[in-house]
Amino acid sequence: GLHPVSSGAIAVDGDRARTARDWDRRRTVAAWISQRQASGRFPLLARELLVSSGDLGAALEAGERLGVADFADRPLDTLSGGQLQRMYLARAVGCVAAGARLLLADEPTAALDFAGQAEAAELLVALPVTVLVVTHDRTLADRCDRVLEMADGRLREIPARHEEIA
Repeated sequence: GLHPVSSGAIAVDGDRARTARDWDRRRTVAAWISQRQASGRFPLLARELLVSSGDLGAALEAGERLGVADFADRPLDTLSGGQLQRMYLARAVGCVAAGARLLLADEPTAALDFAGQAEAAELLVALPVTVLVVTHDRTLADRCDRVLEMADGRLREIPARHEEIA
């Protein structure tokens, strides 16, 4: 629902979204973390971003775990890239707590240092929902149950590293 459909149909659990109300319901079923986090051109506070998750308590708790809860009353555009990424991760946790059954994450460890990448990976794999991740972060990919790799224009499945170790 972020971009108009140019062709085909999008169905989730067999249901097609046709109206604005359908898309609103769809947004509660699927959470997302985009590759480039938008801080907006207006003074949106981090707390307002977390409220939009549907479960502020869970989002704040995740923010505490990720070390950004103290920034909740700051405008998003004053946060560093890593802080902003952590806020969006906390929002995703709130979305899952509010009922999302799917998390789409595009480069969710971008802008994070090594410790932050490991922490984000741990948080993502612990979520009780399906998480579809697009990443260049091999450490995160190694934590996934199923890994598809795009190389030379071809898609191939590779054994998940944790399966090789078992």
